[in-house]
Amino acid sequence: MISVLFLKLLLAHFLGDFLLQPTNWVKDKEAKKIRSKYLYYHIAVHAVLLGILLWGTANYFSIIGLVVVSHYAIDLLKLYFEDRIVQPWAFFIDQIAHLSAVVFVAAYCESWIWNWDVFSNPVYMLLALCLLLTTVVAAIVMKVLIATWKIEDDAVSLKNAGKYIGILERLFVFGFVIINFWEGVGFLLAAKSIFRFGDLTRSKDRKLTEYVLIGTLLSFGMAIACGLLFNKLHQLITA
Repeated sequence: MISVLFLKLLLAHFLGDFLLQPTNWVKDKEAKKIRSKYLYYHIAVHAVLLGILLWGTANYFSIIGLVVVSHYAIDLLKLYFEDRIVQPWAFFIDQIAHLSAVVFVAAYCESWIWNWDVFSNPVYMLLALCLLLTTVVAAIVMKVLIATWKIEDDAVSLKNAGKYIGILERLFVFGFVIINFWEGVGFLLAAKSIFRFGDLTRSKDRKLTEYVLIGTLLSFGMAIACGLLFNKLHQLITA
């Protein structure tokens, strides 16, 4: 059962960090760091939200104090170290730290009993393995296979965009396969074909067309194979 305290802490966090934090506050904090008045406005917003949402909760002041102090410390660390970390990693590391603090406070105040059996569950281990195969392993395998053809494309594109698009499309295909929603795979393939059609017709380059088709079919094929592998092994494990 999900803890009500945990949900309240999450709600306060997302309201304070996303909805009630204007862009000019963020820019001022990045420029002035600990001297920015908006850093303290931001912390005050969190304190008020927690005060409202947690009213009547046991250990009221202790919970608010723990969350506010941890949030302030994490924000300070981000402000002074984010220049050394490439975006968007700084953002995700900051959010993971905040959410970890929320989990810790909720667990500490409600004495959660942790169930570590999930890490020995073969179904979860199988899912983790197949996700790894679908994303990182498949990307490297495709890079090795396609490296034999060197296609010169003068079109300007975002750095590593193709890699991330491939990973996302394989995740979608993998998800569609394991829930047996094959129509989704067909829709995704059709949508990608439509988006790519303009590039291929403008290029008038048969080699580029073949290169894109090979990459697309390899990407979809690997994701489908990983999805079918998961379904088969899942049946054997749960049989």
